[in-house]
Amino acid sequence: MSSVWVWRIIEYEPAEASQRDPLAGVDPTGFEVDAADGHIGKVDEATNEAGRGLLVVDTGFWTFGKKRMIPTTLVQSVEPEERRIVLSASKDQVKQAPDYDEVRRDEEQYRDDVEAHYR
Repeated sequence: MSSVWVWRIIEYEPAEASQRDPLAGVDPTGFEVDAADGHIGKVDEATNEAGRGLLVVDTGFWTFGKKRMIPTTLVQSVEPEERRIVLSASKDQVKQAPDYDEVRRDEEQYRDDVEAHYR
């Protein structure tokens, strides 16, 4: 009796690749932003820091002209052709987030507070 060997080529992605910034190589300024349950605004600016990227989203009239800082870890998908970003957070989570504070945006504690809100 003879055996037949079949070799399967399995593609894999290194662990660090799955943890990359979802916006790497993309300037999301001006992209429309959708929460998991609907549209919330446009990207006003973005930071692309290793492991700690942030979006500043102008929510327009929806939250009375306020902006929200959103960690890029909440980005579920990026659609460059449509200039759209989809978040895993809900509209309510974004609405209840701390107001964007341009003066404190680079403070470690402020960023920690924003990230803690979405956990």
